Amino acid sequence: MQENTLTSKPIPALIKQIAIPASIGFFFNTMYNVVDTYYGALISTQAVAAMSLSFPVFFIILAIGSGISTGTSALISHALGEGKKDEAKKYLSQAITFTVIISIILTILGWLSSPFLARLLGASGEYLDMTLSYINVIFGGVILFALSFVLNASLTSQGDTKTFRNFLIFGFFLNLLLDPWFMFGWLGMPALGLPGLAYATLVVQFFSVLYMGYKSHKSGMLCYNCWSLFKPAKKYFAEISQQALPASLNMMTVAVGIFIITYFISSYGKEAVAAYGIATRIDQIFLLPTIGLNIAALTLIGQNNGAKKYDRVQEAYNTNLKYGFWTVCIGMILVLIFAKAMMQFFSQDSNVIKIGVTYLRISAITYFTYMIMSISISALQGLKKPLYAIWIGLYRQIAAPALFFWLLANILGMGLLGIWWGIFIVNWSATIITFFYTRHYLKHKIA
Repeated sequence: MQENTLTSKPIPALIKQIAIPASIGFFFNTMYNVVDTYYGALISTQAVAAMSLSFPVFFIILAIGSGISTGTSALISHALGEGKKDEAKKYLSQAITFTVIISIILTILGWLSSPFLARLLGASGEYLDMTLSYINVIFGGVILFALSFVLNASLTSQGDTKTFRNFLIFGFFLNLLLDPWFMFGWLGMPALGLPGLAYATLVVQFFSVLYMGYKSHKSGMLCYNCWSLFKPAKKYFAEISQQALPASLNMMTVAVGIFIITYFISSYGKEAVAAYGIATRIDQIFLLPTIGLNIAALTLIGQNNGAKKYDRVQEAYNTNLKYGFWTVCIGMILVLIFAKAMMQFFSQDSNVIKIGVTYLRISAITYFTYMIMSISISALQGLKKPLYAIWIGLYRQIAAPALFFWLLANILGMGLLGIWWGIFIVNWSATIITFFYTRHYLKHKIA
C-alpha cells in the first residue's frame, strides 16, 4: 500500500517523487498568474496596479483554503501512517463540510469589506472601481478555491502530487484561451475588461473541483453517497480547527503582511505598486521548487511521525533542506543576472522597470529564507505542532515589517529602498529563529 511505501522507501527517492510533480504543477500555476499579469498590462499600468492592490485581499482566500488543506493533509497523513484509512476518509469528508461553511462566511465578509480595504490602500475614483470590479468576482468563487485545496490534500497526503500537477497544466492552457476571450470578447461574449480575468479564473477553479473530486473518489478517500460522513461532527471539526486554524492564521499573517507592504508602497504611487506586483510574480517563479519540497516535507514527516519512525522524520527534514539549498542558488543567480530583462517583458514603463529591478536584486538574496521557513513550518505541521507558525507569522508579517518599514523608509529617509531592505531584515531574522527552533524540537523528538 502507498502509505507503507511512504514510511519505508528511501527518503531521497520519495522527495523527488513528491516534490518534482508538485513543483512542475505550481510552475504552471505561477505562469497562470503571469499570464493574468501580462493581459492586465495590455489594459494599462493602472490595471496591473489594481490587480496588485487586490492581491492582499485575494490572499485571504488562499490563506483559508491553504490552511484547511494543510491541516487536513497533516491529519490524513498521520492517520494513514497509523494504518487507519477509514479515519482518514472521515477527516476528508468533515473537512469538505467545514470548508463549505467557512467559504460562505468568507464570501459575505469579503463583499462587505473590500471597498474599505481598497480605499485604505489608496484606491479612489476609477482606480477603486477597477480594483473592486476584479476582487468582488474573485470573492464570489471562494468556495471553489477552498474545495480545490482540500480535495488536493487527500491526494498529497497519499504522496500523489501528479494529479494536481496535471490539472494545473491543463488550467494554464485553459486560462490562455479564456483570458483574452473574456477580456476582449469573442463569439458572442461581451468584452469584460479586467473582470474578465477574474471570471476566467473561476471557470478554471470550477473544473478543478470536479476533477480533484473525481480523483479523490477514485483513490478511495472520498465517498459520494456516504452522506453521514459529511454531517458536522464536533470531534472532527475540533481536530480540523486545531490543525487548520494555526495554518490559516499563519497564512492570514502573510495576507496582513502583504497588506502592510502594499500600504507602505502605495504612498509612492501606482508605478511602485505595479512594479512590486510584477516583481513578486517573478519571485514566485524562482521559488517554485520550495513549494514542492514544502509538500514533500509535510507528507513524509506526517506519515513517518504517525508510524513513529522518527529517524526518517529527521532525514526527511535535512534532505529537503539540502535539495532546497541548491535549487534556490540557481534561482537567485538567474534573478540577479536577468532582473531587468524580466521586468521589461511585463512593462515598458521605465519607472516601473527601475523600481522592480531594485526590488528583485534585494529580494533574490532572501530566497534562502523562504525555503528554510516553509520547509521548517511544514515539518512542525507534520509533527502536529502547528502553533509555532502563528507566533513567527505575527513577528515576520506584522510586527517586524511595521517597525522596520517605518524606521527605514520614513525615519531614516530611505524611501522605497528602505522597504526592500526591511523585507530582507525581517525574513532573515525570522528564518534564523525558525531554523534553530525546529532543529531543537526534532532533536528532542528523536531523543
